[in-house]
Amino acid sequence: MLVRSSSFTVDLGENGYLIGFTDDYGYPSEMPFGWRCGPATDANAVVLTTTDTGPLQVSIQVHDTPPAPETGGGWEPAEEISLQTDLPTLFLATLEQGDILDAWPDDEPPLQISASSDSSGWVRMRLYCHADDPEPGIGDHGECHLIQLWPAPQTPPMHPDISEADRQARAEYAADMAAPVEDYTTMHFDG
Repeated sequence: MLVRSSSFTVDLGENGYLIGFTDDYGYPSEMPFGWRCGPATDANAVVLTTTDTGPLQVSIQVHDTPPAPETGGGWEPAEEISLQTDLPTLFLATLEQGDILDAWPDDEPPLQISASSDSSGWVRMRLYCHADDPEPGIGDHGECHLIQLWPAPQTPPMHPDISEADRQARAEYAADMAAPVEDYTTMHFDG
């Protein structure tokens, strides 16, 4: 049964957003290319968007039991992952170029979820996505996401199969994230 819900518009950065139950953000070491979402940590997920730097309509629902699948709305196939509830409050942040910014609207009350005792502190997140213009790019693509959350024990994720190109993009991203950051400081000596 639906317990709480919230809908609002998020102005996206260049790389999607993080959603989950921690405010300890870090740029994900892996990106779920070929999927819409994947784990960034046990407590939050990274969500990739069609829209690159533009508005995204987000609807978030908290349920006390698994909701029935959405059949209308022209949604892409749903994806699901499990998240650990480090904190009871749901957090949302955009992934900007080299920065992570809190994106929960100031005028929107925070959503809280209580994991049931039989779920060991885990919740399930189901993500539905739709874009009027499915070609990635800058600006308004009529993109909207529906996120459903409910207490549930940790279970394997549900995602579509990925292509070899997606595997390659994932490997390249992981290699870039693992490479040491070059030191661009310059030493000046008075002589």
